[in-house]
Amino acid sequence: MLKILTENWALKVLSLVFALILWFFVMGERKLERSYAVPLEITNVPKGMMVANEVPSEVEVRINGPRTLLMNLRAEDMRITVDLKDLPAGLTSYKRLEERLDIPAPLKVTRLTPSYVDILVDRIRSKQVPVKPVLAGRPAAGFEVRKVAAVPESLVVEGAESELDSLQRVETAPFSIEGATGNLAGRVPLRYGRKFSWIKDPGDVEIKVMIGRRSGN
Repeated sequence: MLKILTENWALKVLSLVFALILWFFVMGERKLERSYAVPLEITNVPKGMMVANEVPSEVEVRINGPRTLLMNLRAEDMRITVDLKDLPAGLTSYKRLEERLDIPAPLKVTRLTPSYVDILVDRIRSKQVPVKPVLAGRPAAGFEVRKVAAVPESLVVEGAESELDSLQRVETAPFSIEGATGNLAGRVPLRYGRKFSWIKDPGDVEIKVMIGRRSGN
């Protein structure tokens, strides 16, 4: 038995090495399919404009190809770039995103999610709008609100033109007057929840509420 194991040992070792090389070659060339979360990058937004809609930050890409190439492919080494240079204001649909992905030739993209992106480019403008104080609660019985004022009375909002067109005012967080029997003053934050515009100088505003006895009491 020992003689059988030791006889022609060099040939046996060589055969084993050859078999291993062949196995790795076959496994390496076997076709696989993997998913990658590839960053979506927007570049060269025209001056004085902005992207005014929700655009995904990543695209799920399924790639098919030789195992050896796929195992060395990393999502962080890939990019899908959308160049907005000289693009006019409006909505543009970008299809065939796989053509914007640089991968080795043997690899093929089999699916993208989403398969396209819509990008709305809008002009940036500013608009001055009034501040609307929001009150919470009621004065004490027999008292009423005579006057409400905000300092400052108005502020500047900047952002996408299409979003500012419908903006009429900016409201404050609720200011409590519950049970009040006299004038009140205090500072409250602003409430602004729009996605594609912003208050130029954000900060708390002062609310002044004049409260007096109801007529006839």
